Amino acid sequence: MRITRVAAIAMLLTMLGGCVERMFFYPDSITYTTPAAQGVVSEDVYVATTDGSRLHGWFLPARGTAKGTVLHLHGNAANVSNHLPLVSWLPARGYNVLMIDYRGFGRSGGTPSLDGIVDDAAAALSYLRTRGDVDATRLIVFGQSIGGATALRLLARDAAGVRLAIIDSAFASYRGIARAATAGSPLGPLAALSAGVLPGKDKDPITAVQSIQVPLIFVHGARDSIIAATNSERLHAAAPGSQHWSVPDALHIMGLAQPGSWREKLVQALNVAVS
Repeated sequence: MRITRVAAIAMLLTMLGGCVERMFFYPDSITYTTPAAQGVVSEDVYVATTDGSRLHGWFLPARGTAKGTVLHLHGNAANVSNHLPLVSWLPARGYNVLMIDYRGFGRSGGTPSLDGIVDDAAAALSYLRTRGDVDATRLIVFGQSIGGATALRLLARDAAGVRLAIIDSAFASYRGIARAATAGSPLGPLAALSAGVLPGKDKDPITAVQSIQVPLIFVHGARDSIIAATNSERLHAAAPGSQHWSVPDALHIMGLAQPGSWREKLVQALNVAVS
């Protein structure tokens, strides 16, 4: 079969784009910790997506009567067990939590993609609304890192029942973060060549945020060396009425990781949102 030069270049760019997109994901199936080890009750859940992927997650019920339910969308590495300590404290504060592994992470089937994990988040949100032990009018979305970017795209298309979104250490643009992550490395030219294959401005988190009606809180550690804090500043500026919390001395997704004033500030915001 004869392939034209234009077609060959297009195929090459598509392949390069796939390589760059995979740079966003570092999944594994290692068990880093368990709900029991964290002192919380859990239920294994499986969620079907519209394209047939089967996602695994943990539902952590609130202690006592639930004030609301948090959908947690984790970062780009490992699986839910690695991110569990970041939210395992919420049930004791009166909140159900659903942690879901994106396709290709942990025990979830499929292969991750930037558009695919938005579909995964949408499926998880829809699943929560079917549970008899969840008040579908008191939902909170908590996205961290790539999960924060994904949460913004999710909420731009489906925010029914969501009272508040916490967007922690997210980036504003896919192509922008790819360039920043590969600057000065051998992968830099690869990212530049394939930038056009990554999601464009129409799918960027900073575009999505402009159509979201849900109250937003942007959180970012001032010492984040993985995703520059200026990303959250840009997102906040693009979302009138949103809040921006810059956490001094905190590293990537660590601003709310430890007990203290910032975590208490979060609990207060959750309580107000669901009241």
